[in-house]
Amino acid sequence: MCEFFSCISNGQGNIWYFDWKLRKKCLSGELDYEPDSHSSIADYFGFRGDKEDRMNKYEFNPLTGKFTIDQINGKDDSEVVERKLRKIDFITIVPSLRIKEIFHPFNQIPVAPEVTPEMVELLKLWDSVRASVRDSVRASVRDSVRASVRASVRASVRASVRASVRASVGDSVGDSVGDSVGDSVWAYTASFFPEITEWKYAEKLGPNPWEPCQKLWEMGVVPGFDGKTWRLHAGEKAEVIYEWAPGQEK
Repeated sequence: MCEFFSCISNGQGNIWYFDWKLRKKCLSGELDYEPDSHSSIADYFGFRGDKEDRMNKYEFNPLTGKFTIDQINGKDDSEVVERKLRKIDFITIVPSLRIKEIFHPFNQIPVAPEVTPEMVELLKLWDSVRASVRDSVRASVRDSVRASVRASVRASVRASVRASVRASVGDSVGDSVGDSVGDSVWAYTASFFPEITEWKYAEKLGPNPWEPCQKLWEMGVVPGFDGKTWRLHAGEKAEVIYEWAPGQEK
């Protein structure tokens, strides 16, 4: 599957891709293309058959800065293409996407912080939000973002965010809290789409119901829930720094 952001070139540094004007037409159904499919890009711009086979194919993730050579089918113009892609103003590609550095909670704050009253309050707010959307945080974010951008954009953002916690969480907290940590990933993913202010399944919770979890994440703390007890994980080993069972004060 091609990933956001994809483009093709003719081996001479000339590039073609879907900007926001074309992406909107794909979202509305006016155009039947996948904006980050190299084949779709080639077909829309008239490079069909043998012409497509001679096009170079590239991908660039504006969040991580990773440039990928997918295929070189003609003259290698990857250096020129990479320079051009790094100069693109991605507001012209997906205006609703906020380009910012991905915060890696366990790497960027490797020493677990002490629990503060603010962290505890944010955790309790997050518990109430998660319960209010029927434990369907991921559906709330996924469906709302899907209405704003194509799947390739959403998947690219989520995959980049998820990579920041996957190894540490997987080694320390196990499968029992996997869903709730996944919800934290979705909540932080939502911070990359600040223009979305109406969230499916969470309309009554305000313009940014995911803010408590986002704030915890940027403090270097990721919440996990096993169905009975919430835990805050922090530090490079994602150690437990706080436990709280809803309905019980600690």
